Amino acid sequence: MRWTRTVKVAAVFAAAALGLTACGGGDSNPAPAAQGKGGAPIVVASFNFTDSQILAELYANALESKGYPVERKLNLGSRELIYPELKKGSLQFIPEYQGAAIQTGFAGVPEKTPEAEHEQLKKLLEPSGVGLLNFAPAQNKNAFIVKADLAKEKGLKTLSDLKKLDKVVMGGGPECAQRIPCFKGLQDVYKLTNATFQAVQEAGPRVAGLKSGSITVITVDSVNPLVGDPAYAELQDDLGIVPTENIVPAVAKKVLDERGADFATVVNAVSAKLTTEELRTLNKRVDSDGEQAADVAKDWLKSKGL
Repeated sequence: MRWTRTVKVAAVFAAAALGLTACGGGDSNPAPAAQGKGGAPIVVASFNFTDSQILAELYANALESKGYPVERKLNLGSRELIYPELKKGSLQFIPEYQGAAIQTGFAGVPEKTPEAEHEQLKKLLEPSGVGLLNFAPAQNKNAFIVKADLAKEKGLKTLSDLKKLDKVVMGGGPECAQRIPCFKGLQDVYKLTNATFQAVQEAGPRVAGLKSGSITVITVDSVNPLVGDPAYAELQDDLGIVPTENIVPAVAKKVLDERGADFATVVNAVSAKLTTEELRTLNKRVDSDGEQAADVAKDWLKSKGL
């Protein structure tokens, strides 16, 4: 999710990946601005991992149930792809993660509380014509896990304890190598001179490497079912390289202005009832039980009267 490419290059890739050039660019007679619940669909996007897709479905389904037209563009990729399109208005709504957005989207140092992060991110997004609604109690941040038997044998409880090992191999997505809440933090903050990085794009192979012993530690989302699994142990981030990651809807200001207070009320109602534990349960239903993100989102909304 870090800005590892220039915006210009990212925008080129985004246009190709999202098919946005063919579906609306260059219209000399654009439709009039939508007011209230009518008009053009609100384009809701997600990053390319499970709970981001679940979150997008939660907000999209809640809006649809109240009569708002929605178009989904899910599983798109990282911020390098999404942010340029959000700025252009081709995408209009993305469930964000406050600390990561500040740290990897703007190379900033996140504030220490969710409230302060919210104000910080609001100011950073403002020049792009993007606003924030209320943040949720739910968080999803990087968690570092090792095999439980290794943790017990070597007395591993914190990331600092990894210094006890002769060799540490960390597995993560390619972007992890340059991110402070990931491998770069182990190098620059924890000063783990015994650590090397292995780029593994997909979560499944990372877990397989952890099980086989070829990888020592991997990062997973804190809402991943592996967190809390007795076969694994989560290492505490004792030096605080991972910021708080409360979920927050980032929405084009044009949409906020046109749709009005009722739109914000619908979205904020979803955020208010969403907890980390519930998001982990929804994640498990998709990743472990094979259910569809749209289905688990609808079930949750129904259970909450939304």
